[in-house]
Amino acid sequence: MTSTTHLALALAALALAAGCDKPAGAPGGPAEEPAAALKPGDGGPLKPGDAAPDVTLKLHDGKEVKLSSLRGKQVLVYFYPKDDTPGCTIQAKGLRDGWADLQGAGVEVYGVSTQDAQSHTDFIAKYELPFPLVVDDDGAVARAFHVPLRGDFASRQSFLVGKDGTIKQVWLEVDPKEHAAAILDAAKS
Repeated sequence: MTSTTHLALALAALALAAGCDKPAGAPGGPAEEPAAALKPGDGGPLKPGDAAPDVTLKLHDGKEVKLSSLRGKQVLVYFYPKDDTPGCTIQAKGLRDGWADLQGAGVEVYGVSTQDAQSHTDFIAKYELPFPLVVDDDGAVARAFHVPLRGDFASRQSFLVGKDGTIKQVWLEVDPKEHAAAILDAAKS
């Protein structure tokens, strides 16, 4: 390889890593993947009123939760690129800091990324997160929710599932600093 090729590969790796620090679609953040990146027949992003995918969430502690078993509760399924990166940490800490209000509104929270159980466990312990993280190392949960993967990282998107098991609200572009407040407003509506 030429030195120009090595430089291009290094810059591409840096750009991918930087995507974890900014919300999708933000200036300087990663560009959204086109809808064509989804499998044919997926029909694009999920939208309010769609049935939530009935996936099994493999949690950091080894437990499993079938999403349909949570009917009767509002459930936030939020996707983030990578544990312990600046933007992802801001988002998780915001949800942690708003935990009492989210619980008061009856919201269950599940964070989803492609890291393994140990990475999730360390992230939870470091920031005292009160909610579980889902191990999606094969990207199956992200694909079920039509969340684009950039390399090995899920895009930052969130879905509030209503008590009836349908999607109540969708955030395809998430501001990590404002996310908890937006979730709370949607849960109360």
